[in-house]
Amino acid sequence: MPNEHYEPTEDDELILEALKQGRESGQPWGRANRVWLSEQTGLNKGSAEYSLRNLTSAGWIERPARGLYEFVVDPREKN
Repeated sequence: MPNEHYEPTEDDELILEALKQGRESGQPWGRANRVWLSEQTGLNKGSAEYSLRNLTSAGWIERPARGLYEFVVDPREKN
């Protein structure tokens, strides 16, 4: 269950935006590794890892395998 009260930081927003790329165009989206996310967002390794940890703890993303992150939900979006 996602934490609907979590307030994403600017860095978190960059990670979420990168994970959502391709959603509107029907392209594969929602899964990425930290290296790709760092490249897409311009965040350094530490900042990307910190945001990934926070978003995972909040339940907005999951870590289904080592080094892989997957978008779950953005509770601010209407279904």
